[in-house]
Amino acid sequence: MSLVNSMLLVFLLGTSSSLSGALGTLLMLAIVMGVYSLGMPPLRSRLDTTNTLLASVLLAATLTSCADLFAQRWFLAWHQAFGLYGALIALQCVVLEQRGFFRQPLADRLRLCALFVGLMLALAIVRELIGTGSLGRGLADHGAGLVLFSEALPLATLIPGAFIILGLLLAARKAWTRSNSLSKETHRP
Repeated sequence: MSLVNSMLLVFLLGTSSSLSGALGTLLMLAIVMGVYSLGMPPLRSRLDTTNTLLASVLLAATLTSCADLFAQRWFLAWHQAFGLYGALIALQCVVLEQRGFFRQPLADRLRLCALFVGLMLALAIVRELIGTGSLGRGLADHGAGLVLFSEALPLATLIPGAFIILGLLLAARKAWTRSNSLSKETHRP
């Protein structure tokens, strides 16, 4: 199973304009989805389909609200940049629950999550480097991060730039895997 029909693209494009935003998003996603995956199985086994959906919505909204309040209290600068994407974590949990993601074996879930984390971090690093010319802005209290070049392309920090960069990263991955598969082929007369 893949993450088809999930809403992870919203997080991928909306919160990956900087490395700090991506790391904060991944942390909040991991905490909420981790606690959700522990709390939902006992409820799922005792409820029918309709009530499972209602319990799923209630649990996801509660966990997301608690995480959002925690972020407002302790990480206000990041929370202000994160905006309303935090509320979408609850919706993401419900969508993944309905798709059967939380019923998969743990190894499969971890593999899919690791792919998402890798793509999110790669996109965030590329967007921040191209968009601001530095890396790690917002990770330190008053630092500009590692400034690599002064000329930047601010389009990369916007959503249209995220689509373009994501398309280029996916094309590079496709070309990389295709070239590896071509080199393994043998031609027989």
